[in-house]
Amino acid sequence: MSSSKQIGLWTTTSLVVGNMIASGLFMLPATLGVYGGISLIGWVISGAGALCLAMVYSWLSKLKPVATGGPYAYTHEGMGDFPAFLVAWGYWISIWCTNAAIAVAFVSYLTAFIPALGTNPILSVGTGLGAIWFLTWINTRGIREAGIVQVITTILKITPLVIITLGGLFFLNFDHFTPFNVSTESNLSAITSCTTLTLFAFLGLECATIPSGKVINPEVTVPKATVLGTLVTTVIYITSTIAVMGLIPPDSLHQSQAPFADAAASLWGDWAQYLVAGGAVVSTFGALNGWIMVQGQMPFAAARDKLFPKLFANENKNGAPATGIIVSSILVSVLMSMNFSKSLADTYTFIILLSTLTVLVPYLFSIISFVMMGAQRKMLNTTKYIVAALAFIYSMWAVIGSGEEIVFWGFVLLMAGLPFYAFIKIKQDQL
Repeated sequence: MSSSKQIGLWTTTSLVVGNMIASGLFMLPATLGVYGGISLIGWVISGAGALCLAMVYSWLSKLKPVATGGPYAYTHEGMGDFPAFLVAWGYWISIWCTNAAIAVAFVSYLTAFIPALGTNPILSVGTGLGAIWFLTWINTRGIREAGIVQVITTILKITPLVIITLGGLFFLNFDHFTPFNVSTESNLSAITSCTTLTLFAFLGLECATIPSGKVINPEVTVPKATVLGTLVTTVIYITSTIAVMGLIPPDSLHQSQAPFADAAASLWGDWAQYLVAGGAVVSTFGALNGWIMVQGQMPFAAARDKLFPKLFANENKNGAPATGIIVSSILVSVLMSMNFSKSLADTYTFIILLSTLTVLVPYLFSIISFVMMGAQRKMLNTTKYIVAALAFIYSMWAVIGSGEEIVFWGFVLLMAGLPFYAFIKIKQDQL
């Protein structure tokens, strides 16, 4: 494949960082404010768990360098058709649900600059649809063009976070970290709660593996991008949380509706809030671009293996899986538009929580596939077994942290794919 239709290390790393840092980070310090400084331990544990997962994916990308579809391809190699179908089915649904949520968040943050978006549903829906279909068009132009957008938006989204973090670290008020645990929970309970709250911020660390068939020198680039992207994101998460907590008193922090904006205002005045709002707009826009890039690759990989309808295996003249991208964007558009009907808002929020769970399931399948593939090729050692075990425990903890209702409906969602699997297999047998 021509290098003009492939992406390199920096683009692949920006895909990892850009897809992990979406809209959630801008509110997390307020959520963690009820716990105080002890929440930093939760960040460290989550970061360590995410790095274990990143290591597993980096090793998988060496065992199977060209693996378009990432978790799907590894599961297919290690465990066969049926588990791979479940991974592709659940992950694909999760992506377009997530993209709908990101599009809504993009419009929400944009209201800081265009207040009418907050009161005019037609304008809001139109703006969201405009973002979705502009980025869909970019992604159908080819992965290189989408990658350029991803690098630019990742740099732009990180810049305000770095500025606030560096500024905040110079003006830290260490009194804000005492008492270390300001909640009424025990230290262990508080750490557990904070870890559960933060671990979802690391979803997306696997994104470098998904378009690996379009990556230059994937056996080297994908492992580096996966680990480097996860490390960069972990450092940004922890240092920015320290900075915000050091600038805003604990009793004010957990009541803040825009903690990064309040932190910036305390340093440089009200104008700085627009810096953060701009960062949030770019952050959601960049994440939407990255996940739209991914939403075509997963069904493309499954369709190529005859586990999804064959129309998803079509590539256009730019080498982009245009059919998968467009079909997914239609579903994203419908879900996003539903959000602006208040009667459906609660259902929509539930769907987004459910989509988070369906990302965790592929992690579990990928870890087991790694152990099976590694054992077959005699490439495992004690360190890799330990890291894989820790990654599995971390992922299971995340599933448990989703809550009983979400786990129940997640199971229902995965099982709903069974008729489609049966239909595809019957059609194959008839050929």
